[in-house]
Amino acid sequence: IESELKIVTGLVEPHFMAGYSGGRKLITPGIAHKDTITAVHNARFLEDPGARNCNLLGNPLHEEQIEIARMIGRILAVNTVIDEHRRLSHVNFGEIAESHLAAVSFLKNYAMVPVGRRFSTVLTTGAGYPLDKTYYQTVKGMVGALDLLCEGGNLFIASECSEGLGSASYVSVQERLLSLGVERFCREYRAKAHADVDEWQTGQQVRCMLRGSVHLFSKLPPGEARLTGATPVKSLLAHLAESVERSADSSIAVIPEGPYVIPVFKP
Repeated sequence: IESELKIVTGLVEPHFMAGYSGGRKLITPGIAHKDTITAVHNARFLEDPGARNCNLLGNPLHEEQIEIARMIGRILAVNTVIDEHRRLSHVNFGEIAESHLAAVSFLKNYAMVPVGRRFSTVLTTGAGYPLDKTYYQTVKGMVGALDLLCEGGNLFIASECSEGLGSASYVSVQERLLSLGVERFCREYRAKAHADVDEWQTGQQVRCMLRGSVHLFSKLPPGEARLTGATPVKSLLAHLAESVERSADSSIAVIPEGPYVIPVFKP
């Protein structure tokens, strides 16, 4: 922070809380103190309608991150964008906020897909390896699909979760969710000025659970699968067929690239 020359490097892609990754996120949470990180990940920030994928306008988390970066002084950034094959498709350099916006401008038309209706059955993914190694990261795919899900619909997510749920702190929060139930968990989360570590991820999952039913197709053993709070699915095709039959909606929304391509409902 005290250096005369400050340069950060980062990847710009959709982010389910901050709108887009990279740029100011390399400062907060990148090098921020724990108290700062837990403050900007509380429910006041993350339950705001503006704190969502591919949105910077009126996004309180993004705005707070920008303000924190300004407090440090002039920061330069190298921003990159990659394609679905993880090949470099864009790179720029400049002042951290301006260059980040330029990278977002390049990316947004590829990352956002307008869709004219919502669906009772939505199938998405954890985006495959390496992002789907943990259930913690899998939540990003759930949230990315949320705008297409009808109230009371079924959201299916396929994610290997080869490394389990995630950190010990995240497992503890998931256990608390199951113990308290959604309503009480939300009350306690909303009352905090500082979120517990990783509590924000469970808070994002709860957004999906309040919209509809969440179903997980993974390789998690039963004990860990229970802690997800989602309904474990052994036969994806069978459960999809059942969902279609019950909803009387023969269409299914499918999002193969999970959190990397964000469908936006535009009637």
